[in-house]
Amino acid sequence: MLDRYNRNINYLRVSVTDRCNLRCTYCMPESGIRLLAHEDILNFDEILDVVRVAVAMGVNKVRITGGEPLVRKGITDLVRMIAGVEGITDLGMTTNGIMLPKFAGELKKAGLHRVNISLDSMDPEKYKAITRIGSLQDALKGIDAAIEAGLTPVKINCVVDKNVLSVDTLSPHSSAGKVKAFADSKGLQIRFIPQMDLHKGTFGEVIGGSGGHCASCNRLRLTPDGMIKPCLFSDLEYSVRELGTKQALLMAVENKPSRGSSSQKSDFYNIGG
Repeated sequence: MLDRYNRNINYLRVSVTDRCNLRCTYCMPESGIRLLAHEDILNFDEILDVVRVAVAMGVNKVRITGGEPLVRKGITDLVRMIAGVEGITDLGMTTNGIMLPKFAGELKKAGLHRVNISLDSMDPEKYKAITRIGSLQDALKGIDAAIEAGLTPVKINCVVDKNVLSVDTLSPHSSAGKVKAFADSKGLQIRFIPQMDLHKGTFGEVIGGSGGHCASCNRLRLTPDGMIKPCLFSDLEYSVRELGTKQALLMAVENKPSRGSSSQKSDFYNIGG
């Protein structure tokens, strides 16, 4: 699928839930969130329909996100369903890793190719402060479980201050530098993500990845309640339930903006980042 700016849209991010087992400061308000009603969240057949139609239209890369996707009941069944769609060459998941010791092996058998795991600090107290309730040791066990299960290449997502311009600017003694040293020691790939603000329109290019580069953006997003969003930093969205899957996808591609601005309707916990 080519949009108006001749970008090849071949990547669909599928947010399967707005629930999460952590409360990261840059993602969720301390007071908590108003969760979607059960009937508003797409069921597995509806998600599979979106994926199938998107793949038939040219998508070959699918990433499962949340919230935290592993809290969605039956997630390995959904992975198996999506993995069965012919034409997907890259099926990944973004997770905080906490539940991977339980699920990594099952996910691999179900057909998941690889995972991106969030890790913002190697300091247990700082990690807990960022996630509000998380345990660094649990996250590290999740990383080891992903490696053991063969969900490779395992990529580490590390949120950093927007002033970090490149890997070369990192001090080895900084929080991000220590995460990089850990990733290097495990042979893992690392992506530094400048801290973003959807409502203020603050974002930057991902260091070590392709995100945040509007000129080459190739992605659409499916929210848990069935909205196709052409841009993370836009309020444009098209309902697969109201318009039908193909029409929602076509409208999202046709109206995908050249560059993100801001979004007042969405938050990271319900759009999948």
